[in-house]
Amino acid sequence: MRAALAPYAASDEQSRGRRFAEPAPHYRSQFQRDRDRIVHSGAFRRLEYKTQVFVNHEGDMFRTRLTHSIEVAQIGRAVARALSLQEDLTEAISLAHDLGHTPFGHAGQDALNRCMKEHGGFEHNLQSLRVVDQLEERYAGFDGLNLTFETREGILKHCSRGNAAQLGELGERFIHGWQPGLEAQIANIADAIAYNNHDVDDGLRAGLITVAQLREVELFATAYDEVMRQHPGLTGRRLIHEIIRRMINRQVVDLLQHSEYLLATASPRTIDEVRKHGAPLIAFSGPMEAAHRALKQFLHEQLYRHFRVHRMSMKAQRMVYELYEAFFADLRLLPSDYQQRAAALEHDLGISGRARAVADYIAGMTDRFAIVEHQKLFSPSELT
Repeated sequence: MRAALAPYAASDEQSRGRRFAEPAPHYRSQFQRDRDRIVHSGAFRRLEYKTQVFVNHEGDMFRTRLTHSIEVAQIGRAVARALSLQEDLTEAISLAHDLGHTPFGHAGQDALNRCMKEHGGFEHNLQSLRVVDQLEERYAGFDGLNLTFETREGILKHCSRGNAAQLGELGERFIHGWQPGLEAQIANIADAIAYNNHDVDDGLRAGLITVAQLREVELFATAYDEVMRQHPGLTGRRLIHEIIRRMINRQVVDLLQHSEYLLATASPRTIDEVRKHGAPLIAFSGPMEAAHRALKQFLHEQLYRHFRVHRMSMKAQRMVYELYEAFFADLRLLPSDYQQRAAALEHDLGISGRARAVADYIAGMTDRFAIVEHQKLFSPSELT
């Protein structure tokens, strides 16, 4: 399989390595080791109970951060294989990309970011890197998971120049305007394909958007018309599944065809030439990019701003605010290990270290745990 990889694919042999040297793994690649460490991490397991769009307790059939991450990995691996790129690395990045996400999805992130405004802010992408570099406690020789540079590069999709300056080699591309490797580029677009199309499914299941509304969106309408031609009597969940799988397939095929064109035109010889190319080499065609954005805009206006979602978001943000304020004001409310971590960070970084420790604790919560913690702190009936 290795011999079939494109010359510009990420390579075990040419990896920039790990932060802490380790013996090479037996019977698996470096990137397989990364994937396995991610899957066995506590942060990965907690994704099962973290919001994608709908809070976990609203229903068993809605996507969570865990199921979303698995769907991203499935799309990412298919694209990587078709382009002769490193599947295991693509999978590792896909599975790890949301490890730092807060409870309650983007509502929780926005609330925590405002809480941390005077202390460097909060961004789930950087938090995912923080999780794999520092917060996971599984190995005797180092903090975090000690992943390869290539996996860590892919996890860090966005970063300000200020934060990049503190990340050494990992932050260089944000300072110089470089691109990540192709496997990271694949994971980034696979993420967008997965959440847009599956949010359509969840939105329909919840009754917050309708087929009639979606027929105004080109990607959905094209797939709908195709299904109706082939299966004129189809209704219900089968109809929706047939439409969404065609939407995904159409986007993936376009992505593969246009990326092949971009790679043939640019003719990179190494992964470093990919990194220093002026633009991504994994991308939709112009028409598909426009259709993808139109779907995203529809979801933003009709689903994410729906009053029921907004109510959930408002309650979630209030819970995060109140948890943060309580823990920040009195560290004794934290579990003993987090008290010690907060004290150590405050000693090293001052009041911003204290804030970061509180943010780490809240960001690691599942939806259910955050709700229970809030009840314990603020409900008169909860005295323990």
